Amino acid sequence: MNIGQAAKHSGLSAKMIRYYEATGLLKPAHRSDSGYRLYSDEDLHTLAFIKRSRDLGFSLEEVGKLLALWQDRQRASSDVKALARQHIDELNQKIVELSSLRDTLQDLVDTCQGDHRPDCPILKGLESGSCCA
Repeated sequence: MNIGQAAKHSGLSAKMIRYYEATGLLKPAHRSDSGYRLYSDEDLHTLAFIKRSRDLGFSLEEVGKLLALWQDRQRASSDVKALARQHIDELNQKIVELSSLRDTLQDLVDTCQGDHRPDCPILKGLESGSCCA
């Protein structure tokens, strides 16, 4: 199938498919006589794997490692589990950081009267940096 069909089937854009090829996550597509990219069922399976990995928040580097482990039938599942645990740790850290950002912004919003007056604690907090230290 061509890149448009592969994009529709995989839920990825043609641009992302070309990017995954360029970065080496996806092997270069076969080309038709007229130069169009052609994708096999195996390529679609790989694209689905990449998409699911990205949907779970894995970085491109991590997806590359997961792909290598997925394609290595001699791998130890402990290697895959270690990579997933590391990602969970990173997600937990991001959750802590985002919660802190939310709480800080909520405090600023709570102090703002939100009326016709120009005085705005939100803007003052952003200006002074006291909100984001």
